[in-house]
Amino acid sequence: MAKSLSQDAISTILANPSPDSSSDIPEIIVQVLDLKLTGNRYTFNASDGKMKLRAIFPSNMSSEIITGSVQNKGIVRILDYTLNDIPNKSEKYLIVTKCEVVSPALETEIKAEVETEEHDTVLKKPKLENEASMAPSSRMAMTRRVHPLVSLNPYQGNWMIKVRLTSKGNMRTYKNARGEGCVFNVELTDEDGTQIQATMFNEAARKFYEKFQLGKVYYISRGTLKVANKQFKTVQNDYEMTLNENSVVEEASNEETFIPETKFNFVPIDQLGPYVNGRELVDIIGVVQSVNPVSNIKRKIDNENIPKRDLIVADETKKTVVVSLWNELANNIGQELFDNADKSPIVAIKSLKVSDFQGVSLSTLGKSSVMINPDITEAKKLRSWYDSEGKGSSMASIGLGLSPSSKTGARSMYTDRVSLTHITSNPSLGDEKPAFFSIKAFVSLIRPEQAMWYRACKTCNKKVTEAVGSGYWCEGCQKNDEECNLRYIMVSKISDTRGEAWVSAFNEQAEKIVGCSADELDKLKSEQGDIDGYQKKLKEATWVPHLFKVSVTQNEYNNEKRQRITVRAVAPINFAEESRFLLEEIKKMRNPQ
Repeated sequence: MAKSLSQDAISTILANPSPDSSSDIPEIIVQVLDLKLTGNRYTFNASDGKMKLRAIFPSNMSSEIITGSVQNKGIVRILDYTLNDIPNKSEKYLIVTKCEVVSPALETEIKAEVETEEHDTVLKKPKLENEASMAPSSRMAMTRRVHPLVSLNPYQGNWMIKVRLTSKGNMRTYKNARGEGCVFNVELTDEDGTQIQATMFNEAARKFYEKFQLGKVYYISRGTLKVANKQFKTVQNDYEMTLNENSVVEEASNEETFIPETKFNFVPIDQLGPYVNGRELVDIIGVVQSVNPVSNIKRKIDNENIPKRDLIVADETKKTVVVSLWNELANNIGQELFDNADKSPIVAIKSLKVSDFQGVSLSTLGKSSVMINPDITEAKKLRSWYDSEGKGSSMASIGLGLSPSSKTGARSMYTDRVSLTHITSNPSLGDEKPAFFSIKAFVSLIRPEQAMWYRACKTCNKKVTEAVGSGYWCEGCQKNDEECNLRYIMVSKISDTRGEAWVSAFNEQAEKIVGCSADELDKLKSEQGDIDGYQKKLKEATWVPHLFKVSVTQNEYNNEKRQRITVRAVAPINFAEESRFLLEEIKKMRNPQ
């Protein structure tokens, strides 16, 4: 049995810790032992029957382990690897960057006959190369091995990558307790389509900002890695990179470059809820149901007209979502979709922002890409489902009856349903932490004499004050602006069949209740001098039924605690869903068990 493993495979790896290319690697067949999930990656012991070496599979191979392709006590052929140091130890980790399955799990561990000679499985750490006199970019690939991004981790010493710059952010300034500085980010993609975000501060930012040009290919070394902050990461990678003023960035000129392979990480439409209003971008694949003509949206900052085109896509979850294509995507690929909408094309879209408009909706960004009828497995599967079943299925928008939350996802307005008296008759609700409920109610009164809005900064939405001379001063941005926005901060009374309560609503929720923006309502009241029109608009907003998601907290005023109810989301009544909810409630009344 031991003959199925490569003889002295571990010794071969230790003797050649960083092979120049996969063609230089002899046949290395090992057994996978002690396979387990450590953090977000799978670790194991690679065994050749005589020696073992601690090893790790990259995160992009997790699916092969989950599906059972790679198994504990199974056998794999290692096609590419790198050997990394373990911090504060003389040991090394084997990073398997490419392998293929030779055999599924065996009954036992393969062991060769024990030899008298002891094998030293530990190598001294190699001396760091002197990078001060770095070779020109045309010779860098010849003198040092290019590491795939998937193999990088914070514990490596020297590495070099070859990547294309696929996104470049603007230079930003900041101020904190340690002083002022500047920073910018880039997104780098290697030939395999793996991406990583790199950040540069101060001297490094000034050094590399002009050097980095969108679309060009670079050799990069002497950077550091750390675990990515999920709240701020914009690419699918466990790590993020920092480049300092000593990092080396050389353009790969006068040699063959590459176009990165597009890799998708599709999110089913019915699972978009947790991404609403978050920083993480999503990829989707779906069947186009309809495409609108292109329209022009006037941008408030500079009054520039921006082309926009909406399309509705559906997938196997039988849910639909609105996708807004902006700028050139709306004109070119959007026109192609418009012309072929009757053929129900498949679209795969990368890097979409998820917002709470219409419950849940998607928008393209400058780095988004759209592929029509892509030649990938997911597209073929979706086409087969749509032609055989989906075309005749009833589809529903994911946004109907949903209350988006960036932390808990899209929660149904039909869960946690209570009456208003359940809240008002329990004054201790929200004492320790906010309590959340769903309510079906009417807006019964909006006082026209209240201060319904405040002047807000166009950049950060914080309150501004009138500046000396002219314009408005924002304390948050520390700047003066000639113009500002009006944002709602409105109090209204809502009523249901059992009671009533006063609730607070902020800008997005108040706009849905009133039916227009605060700026538009202000024009009715002041610029046009139409007090009757202003009061009529508020009256039209009353006695309209809504579904509300509210939070209940306790505020202290004059040493007395008071209940505060705040509207967190507003949705129109979906009568089909409401009917189903009522039927379920009746069923519970008939069968209380």
